[in-house]
Amino acid sequence: MITLRPSDLAREHGLSAQAVRNYERDGCLPPAERTPTGYRVYTEVHAAALRAFLALVPAFGHAAGGRIMNAVHDGDLDDALLVVDRGHEQVLRDRETLTAVKNAVDHLMAEPGAERPGAPGPRTIGELAHRLDVTPATLRNWEGAGILVPARDPATGYRVFRASDVRDAELAHLLRRGGYPLEHIATVVRQVRTAGGTGPLAEALDDWRRRLTARGLAMLAASGELGRYLDVLDRAGWRRGPGGAGTGAGRGRGRD
Repeated sequence: MITLRPSDLAREHGLSAQAVRNYERDGCLPPAERTPTGYRVYTEVHAAALRAFLALVPAFGHAAGGRIMNAVHDGDLDDALLVVDRGHEQVLRDRETLTAVKNAVDHLMAEPGAERPGAPGPRTIGELAHRLDVTPATLRNWEGAGILVPARDPATGYRVFRASDVRDAELAHLLRRGGYPLEHIATVVRQVRTAGGTGPLAEALDDWRRRLTARGLAMLAASGELGRYLDVLDRAGWRRGPGGAGTGAGRGRGRD
């Protein structure tokens, strides 16, 4: 089996050797064997692991990519695939939300001020928070930023979110996930309400669609690299052993 140094793995991806060692420390690479003098010895297994992890990061995020690789190295492929499935589920939900927001905006532009046919009835703050998978505190924060303007129940004083408020919250949730600041979101939502100045809104939605497309393509690439890595592990006969080290892997303290 070909042996490699940390710098050999790093060079392929424009990384530092220390970054490679850090990825091994964090479980994103399987443990390296050591020479009698304590230097790490990597193989094509580690090279494939690094390719897989670096492909997972733009697709699922750094933390999720690390969880996937750690699960693989712990011998729990089901846990690894569960993280992958959740990532795909989130992208699907974002696509559906994007479509819903675009349809709502198109309807608003066609009939300003009109509610959508079949729109949901009034919701409490808890119900809306559950729908969006956020906390009620987040919705109150959006209200403070001018993104949401719920009515109040005259009898109880509680917030009441109408169909138009749900639409605004869906839009805010989408843009927040896209990294937009609250001030920008508030401006876009106000434009949706007034059905005027839709340029920034169209630009934001197009930008988020491009992000989703890029992430979907990254997921395809990551799946390929992860599959190739699993094949490499199978061919190498690498299995997680007792005590947290892969078969034949040592964790002695060393120089590199």
